[in-house]
Amino acid sequence: MPFKESSILSQREELCRLALLPGANLSELGRRFGVSRPTIYKWRERYRTEGVAGLADRSRRPRTSPSRTSAEVEALVLDLRKDDPWGGRKLRRMLKDQGMDPVPSGSTITEILRRNGKLDGPGSGRPRDWIRFEHPEPNDLWQMDFKGHFALGEGRCHPLTVLDDHSRFALALGACGDERTKTVARWLERLFEQHGLPERILTDNGPPWGTGGPERHTLLTVWLLDLEIGVSHGRPYHPQTQGKDERFHRTLKEELLSRESFTDLKAAQARFDAWRDKYNYKRPHQALDYATPASRYRSSARKMPTTIAPPEYEPQALVRKVDARGWILFKGRRIRCSKAFRGRAVALRATDADGLFDLCYRRHVLAQVDLRQNIVQTVNHVPEHLSPMCPV
Repeated sequence: MPFKESSILSQREELCRLALLPGANLSELGRRFGVSRPTIYKWRERYRTEGVAGLADRSRRPRTSPSRTSAEVEALVLDLRKDDPWGGRKLRRMLKDQGMDPVPSGSTITEILRRNGKLDGPGSGRPRDWIRFEHPEPNDLWQMDFKGHFALGEGRCHPLTVLDDHSRFALALGACGDERTKTVARWLERLFEQHGLPERILTDNGPPWGTGGPERHTLLTVWLLDLEIGVSHGRPYHPQTQGKDERFHRTLKEELLSRESFTDLKAAQARFDAWRDKYNYKRPHQALDYATPASRYRSSARKMPTTIAPPEYEPQALVRKVDARGWILFKGRRIRCSKAFRGRAVALRATDADGLFDLCYRRHVLAQVDLRQNIVQTVNHVPEHLSPMCPV
C-alpha cells in the first residue's frame, strides 16, 4: 500500500535497504510499497550517496529561472502599485505608456503582485466574463448619483458623481455638504457650461431627483426637462441599472476614500479633483481596452440656453394645465400627474391604441393614460422616451 505521511522516511529507508540486497526483485518491491521502478532507482541512489537525508521530499522548483522577470522590472511594478491599487493589466498599460520595451504580460505582472502579497480578496487577479452595454456616443447618457456620505473632521461629505456612459469620463466628483436640489443644480449648471448638455440623465428614485413614490418627478428633474434633457429613473432596488456609476463608486472607495481622511469639504474637494484628474487622464480603463476615459470623451454641441421658453405643443395635442395638487382633468377623469409640474402645461397625445394616450411634457413622455379601464387613476408609468408627435 502507498506510504503514510507519518512514517514516510522510515518506509523509504526500508525499501532502499531491501532494494540494495543482492538479487532484489524491484518490481515486487514496487507493488508492495506502491511506487514505480524509476522511483525505486532514484531513492536507492540517493540513499547510497546521502543516507536517510536523501530520502526527504525536495522542491520541484528549478534551480534557475532564466525567464523570470528581472528584479528591476519587479521593483518598478511594485513602485507603481504603491500609489494605486491597480491590477496587472492596468499596470502593464502604464508601463507601456512609459516606454518600457518589452513590457511584461498582464498575467506576469499579476503574478508579481500575488507573490508580493499585493492582491487580496476572493478571486483577485482571476479573469472574469463581462456583458457590457454602452451608449454609442459621448453625452448620449450621463449617470448621476450620490456616493454614501462619510464623516469629515468637521461635518460630513456627500460625494456627488456624474459619469458619461459611453466614455466613463467622470464629469463631476463633488464634495457636497448635503444632497439638496440647489446643491445638485449648482453642480449641473457648472457641468452644462463646461461640457454642454447631454441627451439624457439616468438617476435613482430618491431625492432630489425622485420622490420615491408614484409621482417620480421633482423640481430638479422638471428643470432638466425644460432644458430638453431626458430623465430616466433606475428600477427601484436595482442599483445595477446605474452599473457604471456604481462601479465608479467602488473604484473611488478603493483608491481614495478608504486610504485617506479629510478635515473639511475644501480639503476633500482638493483630493477629489486630483484623483478625478488621474482617473480621467492617466488610469487605464479595462472596459475601454485600457484606454483612458478622456481619450473617448468630447464635449456636447448642445449649449446651455440663457433663457427657457414655455412649452409649445402641436395643434392636435390635448393640452391641460396641472393644478396645485398635481392633477389634470381629462375627458371627465382626474389624472394624477405630479406636483412638480403644477402650473405648467402638459399634453396628451393619442397613440395607435384606442383609448391610450401619452402624457407628455414638452417632447418627453411622462406616463400613459388608459381610458379603457374604469378607474379614476389611470396613469401607468412608462420608461422615458420621446414622443413621435412632438414638434421638431
